[in-house]
Amino acid sequence: MFPKIKSTTKQVGDAAESLALAHLQRAGLALLERNYRTPGRGGGEIDLIMREPDGTVAFVEVRKRTSASHGGAAASVSSTKQRRIVLAARFYLMRLRTPPPCRFDVVMVEPDGVQWLRAAFDAA
Repeated sequence: MFPKIKSTTKQVGDAAESLALAHLQRAGLALLERNYRTPGRGGGEIDLIMREPDGTVAFVEVRKRTSASHGGAAASVSSTKQRRIVLAARFYLMRLRTPPPCRFDVVMVEPDGVQWLRAAFDAA
C-alpha cells in the first residue's frame, strides 16, 4: 500500500480556484487575471478578475470550506480581507484608461457545490 499524501493548502486553494473559474466561464465570463497581486508588502491579492459580456469587471474572492460550521465560506471574507481586495482592485484599475463598471463577488466552493455571490460586498 502507498501512504496517503496530504494536499498542501496551496494545492487545495488552486483546485478551488480552478473550480470557481470553470463555473464562471460556463456562466459566460472571461478571465482577465488570475492571482493578481499588488507590488510590495502589505498589498492585496485578487483570486480572479473576470469580465462579464457587458464589460463589467468582477473582482472575485474564492473561498473553500469543508463545512459550514463556522458560517461557511462567505462568512470568512472579513472586513480586513475586503479592504485588501478593494486596494488591489483600485491598483488594477489605475492601469486602465477608462475604468469599467466593477463589482466584488465571492465564489464559495463547499461540499455541496459551488455558489456564486454577485456583488457580495462594496468598495466603501
